[in-house]
Amino acid sequence: MGKKIFITYKYSDSLVQNLNGNYFTTVRNYVDEIQNKIDYGDHINKGEADGEDLSDFKDSTIASKLRDKIYDSTITLVMISKGMKDSYKNENDQWIPWEVSYSLKELTRDGRTSKTNAVLAIVLPDENNSYSYFLTYDSECKCTNHNLPFLFEILRKNMFNLKNPATRQCNGQTIHEGNYSYIHCVKWEDFIGNMDKYINTAMQVKENQDDYDITKQVN
Repeated sequence: MGKKIFITYKYSDSLVQNLNGNYFTTVRNYVDEIQNKIDYGDHINKGEADGEDLSDFKDSTIASKLRDKIYDSTITLVMISKGMKDSYKNENDQWIPWEVSYSLKELTRDGRTSKTNAVLAIVLPDENNSYSYFLTYDSECKCTNHNLPFLFEILRKNMFNLKNPATRQCNGQTIHEGNYSYIHCVKWEDFIGNMDKYINTAMQVKENQDDYDITKQVN
């Protein structure tokens, strides 16, 4: 059965690898790729279309429109990109943390309560076609290291948050095994090649959400 998909991202971030030979690429181009796949598949796009201009609306109006879309979705995709954070703004003044928070909360409207969304983080390659700003592979320990301080707080608190994880030790570090994060990360090249696989994995994690310490608030 198709899923209702909402995508949260930094629209104007251009610190990403050029896509499909385009000289100038932003995260929005990657979102377009996903939405094109959704349009030809069973899933339903609950995010805004590229031609949907919200720039003339007040922040409160935009927030209301986006909350409506998230409320009616089942999975939220978070686009992790090198320039996703505005360092000169507080996190609670930026869109992504609030959209993630709203995706995780159970909210009641007109007698109907929304369920916590599945959430999947898609890591985009940077302008040098590298993921190392966030993901690095340790060949000796056979594990992927995550640069968690890079992320918004609500994202990093929902990673490595399995209550009773299976672990092993390697070179003095603890390695988590299995689905150890409520918000699982996947590289763009892997996700776009097999979108349904990773969406289904995120949905399976959602079905076992009580096994995770989930943070739903933006501080």
